[in-house]
Amino acid sequence: MSNVKQLQNIVFTAAVCAITSITAQIKFNLGPIPYTMQNVGVILAGLLLPPLYAATSMILYVFLIFIGLPLAAGFTGGPSIVLGYCGGYLFGFIISSFLMSLLTRWYLRYCTRSLDEINRKDFIVLLALSFIAILPTYLLGFIVFYHYALPNTSLYLWSIKVTSWLGFKLHGIVALFIASVLIFIPQDLFMDHVIAIIVAREIARIIKIRGGYI
Repeated sequence: MSNVKQLQNIVFTAAVCAITSITAQIKFNLGPIPYTMQNVGVILAGLLLPPLYAATSMILYVFLIFIGLPLAAGFTGGPSIVLGYCGGYLFGFIISSFLMSLLTRWYLRYCTRSLDEINRKDFIVLLALSFIAILPTYLLGFIVFYHYALPNTSLYLWSIKVTSWLGFKLHGIVALFIASVLIFIPQDLFMDHVIAIIVAREIARIIKIRGGYI
C-alpha cells in the first residue's frame, strides 16, 4: 500500500469515527433505545475503507465512548454506555463495518467496477449487502438487550408497549425482538444505508477526479 493511500485510509478512519459521533446525535427516543442515524457511519466505513481500517474506525468510536467522551446518542459516554443494554449495538458496529467492507470489495471486484462507477443495479445490490452486513449489529444488540430486559421490568414493559403501538399484543422474546430490532430496520435500511451509499459514491468520484481512488 502506498504512503498516500495509507494516509487516506487513516484520515477516512478518523473522519468516519467523527461522522458516526455526529449522526449518533440525530435521534429521537421511542423509549430506552435511541433511534439514531449511526448506521450511516457504520456502512460508510465499510464502503470507503479496507476491512481492518473500517473495523478500526468503529473500535475507535467505541473506545472514545468507553473512556468518557460524550459521543454516544444524547451526548453520553462512559463504561456504563458501552457495557449497558445498548452496548451490543456498539460492538456490533465493529463487526458490521468489517463485513460491509468485505462484501463491498467482493462485489466491486466481481462486477469489475469501482465505487465511483456504480449504477442503479449496483446501488440496489450494495443496499442488499448492507442489510447482510448490519445483521451482526442487530444480533448482538438483541442478545445484550434481552439479557438486560429480562430482570428489568421497565425495559420489558416498554417492549410490550411497542408491540401494542404496532397493533399486536405480544410478550416474551418476540416482544423484545420487535422492540430492539424490527422497529429500527426500515429507517436503517432505507434512510441511513441509502445516504451512506450515495455519500460514499460521491466521495469516490471526487477522489477520482483528483487522481486518487477508493
